[in-house]
Formats: sequence, structure tokens, C-alpha cells
Amino acid sequence: MLNEELEKKLKAELEKRYRNIYDPEIPANIYDLGLIYSVTFEENGNYLYANVEMTLTSPACPVAESLVDQVRYATSGVDEIDEAYVKLTFDPPWEPSMMSDDAKEVMGASGAAIF
Repeated sequence: MLNEELEKKLKAELEKRYRNIYDPEIPANIYDLGLIYSVTFEENGNYLYANVEMTLTSPACPVAESLVDQVRYATSGVDEIDEAYVKLTFDPPWEPSMMSDDAKEVMGASGAAIF
């Protein structure tokens, strides 16, 4: 089992990386939008796998594949992680209340409608 200190370090690094990924149609990063639902880790021998569960603001998102690829790339780019799996889900469906206060502020300042 992954020790708690390493898990905390990895999640902090991933949060930093996810905050650099933006949907080109929305002026907030995917982490603050609340699109990352969970990150878990599995060890198998000397290999560490990261499992990311995420969503999109809409099932019809035209950049869905690109965002999933960016999350996979950002996750697998962490030295300790050997392989990353990204599961796209719409359960529960994303809603604006999932955004951080920072994202709400950015969205409001940009003139984007927040429901």
C-alpha cells in the first residue's frame, strides 16, 4: 500500500499540473472547475498506477478527447507514476456549484455566465 506521505505529495503535484490544463472555451482550469473527481493509486510490484476519474462540463464537449489526453499526459509525467488511467464519467453530472471560489471569480470577471 502506498504510504500516506507519498500519496499526499503525488496528489499535490497532480493538483498543480491539473491547474495548468484549460478547456479552450472556459477561462478556468479543470481542477478549479471541479472536473477532477478523484485520483487513486495502485501499486503492483515496483509499478505505480494512477487512476483518475474526471468529467466534463458537458457530454457534448468538443475537446473531450484532448482534455482526457492532457490529464493522462500530466499524470504520467510525474516521475513516481509509471502509468496513468483516466476514466471519463458523467455520474454525477458536472454543475457550476462544483467550481472553486477562484473559478467562480475568474468566470465572473470574464463575463461568462454562471448558473
